[in-house]
Amino acid sequence: MRRFGKRVHKSPHEEVVVDVSEKDGIRSLHLGSEAIQSSMRVRDPYELVLGYSRCMFSFLLFREPPRNMLMVGLGGGSIAKFAYKHLPETRIVVVELLPQIVSVARSMFFLPPDDERLQVIVGDGADHIENMVNPVDVIMLDAYGATGIAEPLSTEDFFGRCRDHLTPEGVLMVNLWGSDSRFNAYVDRLSRAFDGLVLCLPARQRGNVTALCFKRGCNSPTWSALTEKALELEQRYPLEFAEFASDLSRMNVHNDRRLLI
Repeated sequence: MRRFGKRVHKSPHEEVVVDVSEKDGIRSLHLGSEAIQSSMRVRDPYELVLGYSRCMFSFLLFREPPRNMLMVGLGGGSIAKFAYKHLPETRIVVVELLPQIVSVARSMFFLPPDDERLQVIVGDGADHIENMVNPVDVIMLDAYGATGIAEPLSTEDFFGRCRDHLTPEGVLMVNLWGSDSRFNAYVDRLSRAFDGLVLCLPARQRGNVTALCFKRGCNSPTWSALTEKALELEQRYPLEFAEFASDLSRMNVHNDRRLLI
């Protein structure tokens, strides 16, 4: 995707250039290319502008709000900010490899400072998960760089370690790019690591696909139950859960009555 605004910030790094552009009140983050990594409406910094970032909260159709959430990859901080505002009982830890991105997220994208509910760590996400002591309810993997997902964060072994560090009701959420030549390979790896308990939710904007990977199955909920849950969630959160529920039929095994997971 082409950069859609004028450059308002540039932060060089030995591995990648961190660019920020802005147009029509939307500020966007780029990492070494014109592809948009994250976007923010300046007048409403906590809104999730990009469709894929909203899809990353579709797990709420199947699980209660988490007590602990780990995010690998910060970007502009949109997902972390939304969780911080709308999931007040959730403790959020974010691991980001590049300190420049953390600095830009805080200076240009209004990411709150660390406190008792939010901690941003500069480090390697794979190493962090390897060394975790306590399991978490949700892991969100959104670690795209200029050339795609970092290889250490896309292996079957890594996905298996993520599963091992989830609570029994835990979920791994993975942002994928549907047109990536490795898309099917990533989904196959996730499926093997999670014993087939994987759903794919295509975003209605752009070409992103969110993978929902469950440590335990969801008892194959009926479409009517999912619709009822979606309407309940839409009263609590500014997200299109009814669309999420409907769109789950596009890429996943189901019948007329149930989503089979």
